[in-house]
Amino acid sequence: MTVAHPLSLLTPEEVTTAKAVLDAAGEVPDGASIVHIILVEPTKDELAAWSPGDPVPRRVEALVVPGPALTMVKLIVSIDEERIVQREVIEGQRPTLLMGESFLVMVACTQHPDYIAALARRGITDLTHVQIDPWPAGSFGYAAEEGRRIARCISFLRMDETDNGYARPIEGVIVHADLGTGEVIEVIDHAPPGTDPIPLAPQGSRYDADHAGPLRTDLRPIHITQPEGVSFTVEDNLVRWQKWEMRMGWDPYEGLTLHQVHYTDTAPDGSERRRSILHRASISEMVVPYGDPGEVQGWKNAFDAGEWGLGRMTQSLTLGCDCLGEIHYTDVTMATEQGTPWVVPNAICMHEEDFGIGWKHVDLLTNRHEVRRSRRLVISHIATVGNYEYGFFWYFYLDGNIQLEVKLTGILSTQGVRVGESTPFSSPLAPGLVAPVHQHLFCARLDLDVDGTANRVEEVEAEVVPMGPEAPWGNAFRPKATVLAKESEAKRLTNPATSRSWRVVNPDKRNHVDRPVGYKLIPTMSTPTLLAHPESSVGQRAGFARHNLWVTPYAPDERRAAGEFPNQSAGGDGLPAWTAADRDLDGEDVVLWYSFGITHFPRPEDWPVMPTEYTGFLLAPFGFFERNPALDVPPSPPGPCHAPSGDDADGGGGCCST
Repeated sequence: MTVAHPLSLLTPEEVTTAKAVLDAAGEVPDGASIVHIILVEPTKDELAAWSPGDPVPRRVEALVVPGPALTMVKLIVSIDEERIVQREVIEGQRPTLLMGESFLVMVACTQHPDYIAALARRGITDLTHVQIDPWPAGSFGYAAEEGRRIARCISFLRMDETDNGYARPIEGVIVHADLGTGEVIEVIDHAPPGTDPIPLAPQGSRYDADHAGPLRTDLRPIHITQPEGVSFTVEDNLVRWQKWEMRMGWDPYEGLTLHQVHYTDTAPDGSERRRSILHRASISEMVVPYGDPGEVQGWKNAFDAGEWGLGRMTQSLTLGCDCLGEIHYTDVTMATEQGTPWVVPNAICMHEEDFGIGWKHVDLLTNRHEVRRSRRLVISHIATVGNYEYGFFWYFYLDGNIQLEVKLTGILSTQGVRVGESTPFSSPLAPGLVAPVHQHLFCARLDLDVDGTANRVEEVEAEVVPMGPEAPWGNAFRPKATVLAKESEAKRLTNPATSRSWRVVNPDKRNHVDRPVGYKLIPTMSTPTLLAHPESSVGQRAGFARHNLWVTPYAPDERRAAGEFPNQSAGGDGLPAWTAADRDLDGEDVVLWYSFGITHFPRPEDWPVMPTEYTGFLLAPFGFFERNPALDVPPSPPGPCHAPSGDDADGGGGCCST
């Protein structure tokens, strides 16, 4: 199958070809697992040299785990030539948790006598509906970790197959299992024989419609229609909407990626110009560290991109439920652990949304009013990682803004306690049930190319002028811009008190007021950093979350904020290691890494399923345009509204222009 562009989405045929090449070369022995088969994205130089009509060279990367040892083989396969062009043996690292291996250790738990005995001490003798959740193990110095790929398994009890298992944690039982061999290494029971284990929570808590109680009957339907069709087009993976143009990509770890984001506006001479803003944008990594220090809960932290894979955990989306309106869906292709094509239907949802007032003014002298409605293009996907759901929504606006909004929902990770008790590090949800405090920390990788690749990063914040001759009334403040010229200077925290933001400018491209064109990164929602101590296990492994902003020069192999293999890593990889070189940034091709998220103190209202919580950021033009780029949005057509004058002053603008 011929693809249209070097960045076209991976196809099932390409996965099949790659697997055949690996088999022919003997690279997938019996018992081996294929961690991923992913597109090798061309470099910026390769993309710049390619033109429509040129051959489209395609290469994929296959990561193979030959057996239970800490050995992986990374192979680059040329799809066009049907041969392996590069081979690298990686020792001492662990891949993401594999689904097949996780299933085997779940079965092994239910057959292990120590596990059976631990559950029997809690009155559980029928294991039919025991729910076992394998977790990434982290790195805590347990003997079981040494030289192995392991999972720590925790358990819950369902009353039947459809029950909410998280309502009844089987507290105090942890299983260390070898993912490579599928064997149980040890069963740790924190209530051994002769002690009184924490009992199961006395009540369940389902959340499906059949058990949620009487449902509301007074909600009337909302219909979103576009009788004339949508305003965007999709060809292959190329999206055009209004003056925006971009390509959608997909990665098993990052999920949805965006490439070659451009905006077309009008140059001073009246000609159209296609201007670059972003070369690539994605969620590079995320970590969920828990704040309970006890042995039963204290090890819990998960790197949901690097250890599980936001792309691998994505879900097919449903019209009317996940997406509402006139929807365009895109399927994505990955590879199973056996190397066969794995197509997820409707993985990416795209639609337009009305977004209220875009701009408005009423001239009080003439009573003429002008108002334009805002609209945005939404590109989204949703990943289910164990108990939590994460929705990633990229918004593109008529006024040149780009926003990422992450929506968090799903079910809390729970802990059993004795009825009437709680802990200082958790919040009560129901009798005998609490949820530990925790954080959700995301890191976006933003490869900005603002009108080209030679950019500069400035930190901008309000500077208060002291009361005196320069500010006799004591009211003066002004913007202060500080150039972040080295990596060591670009490890920054947000500061809402001074409205701190970061501006990426092109010093070689000036606007009509002789300022460099730019885009700024604006913190818009909660922006915590990692609360765990820097010397803690998770503090060393999630170093990216210690600062809100990092800046690095572009390097195509620097892709994941916590390093390529965070599973059971000792820490220090990724951004802390790269920025130790303290490379120059001023006038370079820069990449911004922005860490953001929420600190979650659970509440009863978060149970049994959590109302959606939001976090994210905004990229806004700053001197990139010569005026409001949404000035040319036409008035809305006449509707059920009343102009103050009673007449339609512009002969067709309805009440939006009178």
